[in-house]
Amino acid sequence: MLEQVSSSPVSSSININIYRGLTISGTHAHAFVMAYSSLDQITDRVVQEKVTGDKLLLLPKVLAYREQLALEDPSYSTTNDGELAAFIAYAAAFPNSFLCLIDTYDTLRSGLLNFILVALVLDDCGYPSVGIRLDSGDLAYLSMECATTFASVSSSQKREFFHDLSIVASNDINEAVLHALNKQKHAITVYGIGTNLVTCQAQPALGCVYKLVEICGKPRMKLSQEITKVLIPGLKKPFRLFGKDGSPLLDVMVGEAEGDPVQGERLLCRHPFIARKRLFVTPSRVEPLHVIVFQDGKVVPNANRSLPQAKEVVAQQLERLRPDIMRYINPTPYKVSVTPDLFTFLHDLWQSETPVSELS
Repeated sequence: MLEQVSSSPVSSSININIYRGLTISGTHAHAFVMAYSSLDQITDRVVQEKVTGDKLLLLPKVLAYREQLALEDPSYSTTNDGELAAFIAYAAAFPNSFLCLIDTYDTLRSGLLNFILVALVLDDCGYPSVGIRLDSGDLAYLSMECATTFASVSSSQKREFFHDLSIVASNDINEAVLHALNKQKHAITVYGIGTNLVTCQAQPALGCVYKLVEICGKPRMKLSQEITKVLIPGLKKPFRLFGKDGSPLLDVMVGEAEGDPVQGERLLCRHPFIARKRLFVTPSRVEPLHVIVFQDGKVVPNANRSLPQAKEVVAQQLERLRPDIMRYINPTPYKVSVTPDLFTFLHDLWQSETPVSELS
């Protein structure tokens, strides 16, 4: 039997008939975790105890376990509070199917530990948790570490259900990945296969994924062991900078509160993640790339392009790119940069959201 794991709770609009004979499971998305930044957001979340029917506030019980387990492992005291708040909110909404995506910030030093804290409280209320999902990093290694931690908690807390937790692996899994995982030690019990199950790889899907970068005026940032999955937080404005010959030099992202790049004025452009990669650009032309067409539930007047117009714009953009960028074999990567202010903002937030490890 194939067990399909989606990136969000299963919607009632899904036609269950097409899944006849399959077990449908669900979990939350990274955006759900990033929508929470403080434990103050979930002080009122409760779960009804199965035996007594009493409603139990989750946060005090979770914090009590956090304090207790931190005596043995100080890492419990430094997990990401926003992530812990999200897990508590999810547990309150789905106590019978608590399966958490644990790699939003740090898989082993935050996500795994936060899951354990909430899972212990749910078990006290009569709800054994389902498990965790890994969506990035070394899936085999991380699954083994999670399984080892579950075994340790099961022994120290006398909770047998930790031996039965599912460890779900996703992240563009295909046949080659499955073979590679089966040739090494891992503790994965369920695979979430999406794109490679429903998409012809000769004509693959465009890997565009919605991620949350700001909510209620607060910038949000997803972390990952894979640098390509680390988000650049906050509202941004993208621009294309052109050289004297009319070809695009690079794209640059500017913070929402920053001034726009100006034609003829030198601008320092930085690689978002590699500090040593930076260069000055004096554009002969600046083209804004972000056009809002839908805002506050309404279509913005005069912002829409017809399909033929959109196709023409794309064709023109492709014609302007240098041949070495467009070649099929070993193409030159097209540069996408950030301003110095956005670079500093990104790395400051990155550091503040990352748990601090401790050696003894």
